[in-house]
Order: sequence, then structure tokens, then C-alpha cells
Amino acid sequence: MGKKFKNKDLATRLGVSGTLVSLVLNNKADQHGIRKDTQEKVLSMAKQMGYFELLHDKNEHSPVEERPGIIGMIVPSVDDPFVNQITPFLQRAFAGIGVGFSIITRDTDDQRFDRLVGAFKKIFSGLILVGEAADDSTIRALRSTDYPFVLLEKTVKTLRLNTIITDVSSGSLLIANHIGKLGYKNVVIIADRRFSRTDSTSIQDVIDSLGQKPGINRPVVVELDKPAGGEGFDFNQFEKFLRPPFRADVMILMNANLVYPVMTVLREKKLRVPHDIAVVSMEEGTGFDLIYSPVTCLRKPLAGMSFKVANMIWSEVKNSGKGKFKRQVLMVPELIIRNSCGTK
Repeated sequence: MGKKFKNKDLATRLGVSGTLVSLVLNNKADQHGIRKDTQEKVLSMAKQMGYFELLHDKNEHSPVEERPGIIGMIVPSVDDPFVNQITPFLQRAFAGIGVGFSIITRDTDDQRFDRLVGAFKKIFSGLILVGEAADDSTIRALRSTDYPFVLLEKTVKTLRLNTIITDVSSGSLLIANHIGKLGYKNVVIIADRRFSRTDSTSIQDVIDSLGQKPGINRPVVVELDKPAGGEGFDFNQFEKFLRPPFRADVMILMNANLVYPVMTVLREKKLRVPHDIAVVSMEEGTGFDLIYSPVTCLRKPLAGMSFKVANMIWSEVKNSGKGKFKRQVLMVPELIIRNSCGTK
């Protein structure tokens, strides 16, 4: 190590007292009532600043336990836009605290995957379960052995678990406010039928947010079937809502994977975006700024989510999955306004 670690430097970076830092690093934080999330921030920053490595070089041991290991992230699919977007941020977050990071795709065979969960526990110090990869059987298997894990973009209402999710209600309100300012009245919400069950709460959030805006009529919800081939959807599935008597002004697409197929169909039918129909996506996807017309969308706070995930799972590993405090963190998205639903 080149530079000597000093408690006061860490304290300055976090904006806390040197005494608090000393108590945390000497494993006396609980005795003095220091909050768990504050302890996590101190230990995470200490790790980034090389505190544990310095002790190792001096053949000294820390009063607080350090368990770096490798964190695994189970994802429903490597094609998931969210997975592709957040992975680089997670890699940087874990690299910053000296923790290994690996991605595993959820096996579509449930019985085979259940057997793999036991193997994962031998390889990884903790797991991040993303979206539908956090199924009931996997959660039960991990909880039964106090295995450290965190849910990302998935909630389980019946259990109190460490969870980090996007605040869809806040995102829906951002979109509703934008649509209201532009004077749009007729809205059609487009969803993928394959995800209709998991998207039902989000769809209702959008409907409720639009209902708060005077002048906007109750939206129509259309669930599209997966196309048998090619990129486009069957235009007949939503064509009637683009002409009188409903005549939609704007489409809200619930999933990023719908954007390219729907935009392709609109282009084939010579419908101009946003002149004939505006388009906004509840999720950001790769290349949305390059499409013609560039797509207005909600952007998830990927850097912030990654930092929260890294600290939360590291804390769970440190406490052997038996931490008393389980946190549900809501992250507010940002509305990125582009030409597809910009100004009239």
C-alpha cells in the first residue's frame, strides 16, 4: 500500500466524525447505537480506501469481519435490456470494494434449476436475484439456510426481504405530467402478453397517474402477442385504437422490448412519430436515442442502484444472511424527453 490509511480521511469523505469511524472499525458500533446503514457505508468506504488490504500487509486482523468472495447475479435472460444496462455499473461497484462478480442465467427447467441453487451456495458468497429469476422456490431455498441474497427489480409482498426496485409510481407520474403538458387526451397502453401478470401493478400505476390529470381520458390497455416471426407485431392488434372513435394521441409501451417491433410496424404503415402518434416507453433500451424518431423513456438510476446493491449484499454476506434489518429501497427514475414524445 502506498498511502497510509487514516480514520480522519475516511470520516471526511463520508461527512461523519472520526469517533464514529473508529467505533465501526473496532466493532463497537452496535454498542453505541450506530445505525446499520451507517456502518455499511463506513465499512464499504474503508474497503475502497484499502483498509483491509493494509491490515493484511501488516499481518494484522480487523475486529470487524471481512468476507469478500464472489457475488453471483441470477438473471432471467442475458437479452434483458435492464441486465445489459446495469451490468457495467455493478462490475465497477463490486470492483471498488474488492468483490468478485459473475452472472448466471436462470435455467428454464425448474427442477434442474432447483438443484443448481444448492451448487451456487458452494461457489458464491451471496446472490442477487433479478426480476423473475427471484421465483418463490428459489427464495424459499435461500431463506431456509440464511443464505445472503438481495432482490433487484422484484418485490415479494408477503415477505420482508432486502429489495431494490425502481419506483414505478413516481415514473408513471412523470410520464402523466409530460403527456398532460403536451395536451394529449387519448392514451393507449401497450403491454406484452407474456409479461401481463408481472406488469399488472405497473399498468395500474400508469392508469392511476393518468387519471389524476384533467382532460386525459381513461386509457385503453392492449396486450400484444409475441410475433410468430420477424420483428413486427400484427398491426390489427391495436390498429382500431389509432382511428376514430378512440383515435389515440400517444402510446405508452410498458416494456423496452416492444419499442423496436412497434416502431417497425408504425413505419411500415406510414404512421409518423410523433406527428400521427406519439410514443413513450416505461423502460430505456439500447439505441433508443438512435431510432427515428428517438424514443422518450424512463431511465433507471443505474449507478445509484448498483452502489446500493453492492453495499446491501456485502452487508448481508458480512452478517451471514442473518442481518436484523431488511430494507426495501425505491429508486426514482428520470424522464428522458426525446422527439417521439417531445413537444408538439
